[in-house]
Amino acid sequence: MAETNVSSSRPLVRFIGVRKTFDGRTLVVRNLDLDVLEGEFLTLLGPSGSGKTTTLMMLAGFETPTAGEITLAGRSLAHLPPHKRDIGVVFQNYALFPHMTVAENVAFPLSARRIGRADAEVRMARALDMVRLGGFGARRPGQLSGGQQQRVALARALVFEPRLVLMDEPLGALDKQLREEMQLEIRRIHERLGVTFVYVTHDQGEALTLSDRIAVFNDGAIQQLDAPRELYERPLNAFVARFIGENNRIPGIYAGMDGLLCAIRVGAGSLVRARPIDLNGVGGQATLSIRPERVRLGPLGGAPGPSANAFPAEVREVIYLGDHVRVRVAALGVDEINAKIPVALLAADVTPGAAVTIAWDAEDCQAFKPE
Repeated sequence: MAETNVSSSRPLVRFIGVRKTFDGRTLVVRNLDLDVLEGEFLTLLGPSGSGKTTTLMMLAGFETPTAGEITLAGRSLAHLPPHKRDIGVVFQNYALFPHMTVAENVAFPLSARRIGRADAEVRMARALDMVRLGGFGARRPGQLSGGQQQRVALARALVFEPRLVLMDEPLGALDKQLREEMQLEIRRIHERLGVTFVYVTHDQGEALTLSDRIAVFNDGAIQQLDAPRELYERPLNAFVARFIGENNRIPGIYAGMDGLLCAIRVGAGSLVRARPIDLNGVGGQATLSIRPERVRLGPLGGAPGPSANAFPAEVREVIYLGDHVRVRVAALGVDEINAKIPVALLAADVTPGAAVTIAWDAEDCQAFKPE
């Protein structure tokens, strides 16, 4: 993940009380207050229909807020058309002109801004070099791979040196290997240029890889805005815990506090100690969340290492995945609790049907009210 320190940066973009409805009844974006810091890579992450793309489109000028205000560098964007906002935009479908060469596609924003020919050629060549396509200027988009077309679209968004670049699901059409390559390319360009990026995706791995901060959207509102590690390690509610990364989810009843930890009664009455994050009152329904990589396995009757939580379990499935093994066990009244175990640490007797102990530290377990 990016490690840029944005804590002292000033806001470049501000959303102030922004709402958006398309039908006059349902708010797609609800009372959005959001600052995008100068020079940061901010990702808007969420499921389909969560409001993230609509937020981006309002910033780009392709949608108009129903209420509220959006500013760029202190200037209201209310009556400014898209081409005058000093914003580069990259779409999922690239939106390249098929009848133009790569060089003509990249230079198009410069001609629209009446940049002189000599200056435009220098900028165009520099932009193509930046995305490692320096020798491709004479080709047409149809002669390029998907990854190369995406690089052309990125070069076109950067060629006029905007203060802000918006990217809407830009890697969605690429295969896994190309997506990962382009993630590194985009991250490298951001670090080199220091341009502010606002990036929309539903891919959590992509967001964790690229971002300085991530705004997790659901139902038209930001559920949490934080650095990638904070989101992963310290989600603020059950939705964020479920949406960011993989989690084991165990239902239970909030039984009370135990010092700084809470006790959740699960299964046939076992008590699990966890960090209380967002709970109803004592006696209310609760959901425990534990990452598979934090679950440990050991022989029945013993806890592998210091742990506040250890319970008997039965192995249901063992899947070899190269660098780790996924072990599915039944325990605590739940038939599917997953553990990710490094291959070198998996005992030979962990096979389907085996009786084992599962354990995890209380600090790695979080308790929420159900969604």
